[in-house]
Amino acid sequence: MIWLIYLVIVIILSSIKIVYQYELGVKFTLGKYAGLIQPGLRLVIPVIQSWRRIDMRVNVIDVPDQDCLTKDNVSVRVNAVLYFKVGAAEKAVIQVEDFIYAVSQLSQTTMRNVVGEVDLDGLLSNRDQVSDKIQTIVDKSTDPWGIKVVAVDVKDVVLPEQMKRTMAKQAESERERRALILTSEGEKAASMNIMKAAEILSKSKGAIHLRTLQNFNDISSDQTNTIVFAVPIESLGALEGYK
Repeated sequence: MIWLIYLVIVIILSSIKIVYQYELGVKFTLGKYAGLIQPGLRLVIPVIQSWRRIDMRVNVIDVPDQDCLTKDNVSVRVNAVLYFKVGAAEKAVIQVEDFIYAVSQLSQTTMRNVVGEVDLDGLLSNRDQVSDKIQTIVDKSTDPWGIKVVAVDVKDVVLPEQMKRTMAKQAESERERRALILTSEGEKAASMNIMKAAEILSKSKGAIHLRTLQNFNDISSDQTNTIVFAVPIESLGALEGYK
């Protein structure tokens, strides 16, 4: 009689299950789906019933590096991170064997396909659009599994070394081109200013001579300079004006 009481106590204790607030339990009775187990202290009858614990929080999957070929036939290595959560616990258990592994494999395949639809410039400049497209495709494919994809972020795009050197040369050439344009524009502006200054000086007698004397004063500030003075014709005109 005592052993029977012990047996009942053991069965009751083994039937007690604790489901945390961020979890749901999927219960089966004699192998048939029997409903969800809500958070709290719950009973699951041994042998007759079984259950599986499902985490309902947002899960993070690190999509490993994938060798991808862009639309313009450039080989790149791309990795990403995927955020998802279980929307329907019963589907995540019944419809797919291992939903985490399934989502991981699906995201890898989808990322390779999406990268193959864009060229290298589009991949580098429109990374957010590529991420959004991956999210849309994976979310639609995992909907029958009760999975909701929250976000996808493409983290790194690794280029081949040869492509890196080519892009570096291209960037350097572009910087040199812009520097030449800026220099030529500066020279053009300086030439216009010199022309205006010459026009103003030519209208006033003695102005060129005064400007020459000012230049001599600036040069003479350095004692190492040797000045060879040549009297310009304009100076004679200035003296004539003074007379």
